Amino acid sequence: MSRIEDELEDSAAPLIEHLAELRTRLIKAVAAFVVAMIVCFTVAEPLLDFLADPIADVLRSRGQPAQLIFTAPQEKFFVLIRISVIGGFALSFPVIAHQLWRFVAPGLYRTEKNAFLPFIFASPLLFALGAAFAHYVVTPLAMNFFIGFSDAIPALVNYVTGTQPIGVIEDEKLRTIFLGSVRESLDLSLKFIFAFGLCFQLPVLLTLMGMAGLVSAEGLGNMRKYAVVAILVLAALVTPPDVITQLILFVVVYGLYEVSIQLVRLVEARRTKRLREEGVLDEDEAL
Repeated sequence: MSRIEDELEDSAAPLIEHLAELRTRLIKAVAAFVVAMIVCFTVAEPLLDFLADPIADVLRSRGQPAQLIFTAPQEKFFVLIRISVIGGFALSFPVIAHQLWRFVAPGLYRTEKNAFLPFIFASPLLFALGAAFAHYVVTPLAMNFFIGFSDAIPALVNYVTGTQPIGVIEDEKLRTIFLGSVRESLDLSLKFIFAFGLCFQLPVLLTLMGMAGLVSAEGLGNMRKYAVVAILVLAALVTPPDVITQLILFVVVYGLYEVSIQLVRLVEARRTKRLREEGVLDEDEAL
């Protein structure tokens, strides 16, 4: 009985050590996130202006004042909090990823470390690239399309904001104008950023699946026609019914799909070379 108890104690000790290390890593990650969120809150107003730039440019091009409204006293405050949370996570992501890596790395082989480490750096870089593409290309096109359905009447907009005297509208025609809410406008911009940021993760996802043997370059090549349909459906769902915007998204995502095929092919070539060096495969034999 004592031998069994000793074995249980020996197995429990490493578990307690792992839990203690996990707690330490989580505390450091959360502390970095909180500090980064506070820092971002101090510059939340400039960040809001930056995210709202595409809408402001569209409004200026239509001759309307570049302004957004909030309809509840607490709306803008919580918008700034949301920006601080998202910005804090982005700013603290290197620390969070480092703490995660320090916890997971000891349990990995050297080859596994060398395989996964590039993706830790590539994933946030590709997400940032997709977010920049959404902010500078897709969002202006989408905002121009959506706001284009409203009536551009500067006099009426100024009247609503209290800077135009009453009686500037001479006819009684119904006018539909855009008075953008800070919260809703920001939500739409962030949806584009996250959608394109995730789409740009396609090479990382498919390459990891290729390393795990779940997909092959030949299989991905044979699935091209289905991938084209899926990307077209995706473009129709995440972009406005504007052919130019949908075409831009299709070209970008399909290009990432082709890049993924080449990366998976490279992974397969390295795996075949390693197996041949180990004597598992003959020189004329392939996977």
